[in-house]
Amino acid sequence: MPSEIEVIRSPRRQRTVQARIVGEKVVVRIPARMTVAEEEKAVADIVAKLRRKATSTRTSDEDLLDRAAQLNRELLDARATVRSIRWVANQNTRWGSCTTSSGDIRITDRLRNVPDYVLDAVLVHELVHTFIPGHGPDFWEWADRAPKAERAKGYLEAYQRFS
Repeated sequence: MPSEIEVIRSPRRQRTVQARIVGEKVVVRIPARMTVAEEEKAVADIVAKLRRKATSTRTSDEDLLDRAAQLNRELLDARATVRSIRWVANQNTRWGSCTTSSGDIRITDRLRNVPDYVLDAVLVHELVHTFIPGHGPDFWEWADRAPKAERAKGYLEAYQRFS
């Protein structure tokens, strides 16, 4: 993670703060109207978030695929057919998604640091969609095979409210 931070004040940016690693530095874009104190807090918060994301223990799509394959074998009798699975940053209202026709699964990167049982429940949910497309009784019979499935649902409900 680069230690140099460049702050760019944008007159067009109204509320949001954005950070990206560009070469050997972190570039942070902020609204031009921010005070110095607001800038310091916003930059510290967004850089900390970027650092957490960069140092997550679940860093690769391969790790995600390995975990999904293990869950498929252990809980789903290897019924799921997965073509690809990867972390995505553009899912803000869903924990995961599955394209049933292709077996492509996407998991929001907001779940990188949740407890294992929570991520497992989301993975199992999406894996089941590869062979049962809807959310009927058959679907839930399979999806609820995830360890601590009910607890994971409660965790995600609370996490959604407070994140």
